[in-house]
Amino acid sequence: MKRLFVLCFVALVVGCAGNAQKNVKKEKKVYAVSKTNEEWKEILTPEQYYILRQAGTERPYSSILNKVYDDGTFHCAACDTPLYESKYKFDSGTGWPSFDRAVKGNIEKDVDYKIGYARVELKCGTCGGHLGHAFNDGPRETTGWRHCINGDALIFVPEKTK
Repeated sequence: MKRLFVLCFVALVVGCAGNAQKNVKKEKKVYAVSKTNEEWKEILTPEQYYILRQAGTERPYSSILNKVYDDGTFHCAACDTPLYESKYKFDSGTGWPSFDRAVKGNIEKDVDYKIGYARVELKCGTCGGHLGHAFNDGPRETTGWRHCINGDALIFVPEKTK
């Protein structure tokens, strides 16, 4: 019995050590709009660079775009890709612009573990700029998703009046 216990213990340790410590390298994606860090610094404000290129987060309630509900589209501040239509914006009470869906095909989802657990990271599909995160606590009557986006990652383009 003792020998069976030792054999099982060794098999468990060897099995766990063989899989748990593998370093899986992620391939770096090439985006349609790619620039060096120096080029990004030239065209972005320091706040935009911090958020879009370094995956930073602005303080809640600091963005003027948090309360913008005019008709129009929110574009990526780095590459001008349309990301969110104002008709899908809602007040989540979190202090960041929130949307229940993005312009189809213009957002890329990734996983980030920066705060110790997995979160759905949202990036611009054209330049790879960090936008924010997605949470499943959005409006139940629509998609159920809340795209919590840094205002400094966006530029608002008003709809042209007819």
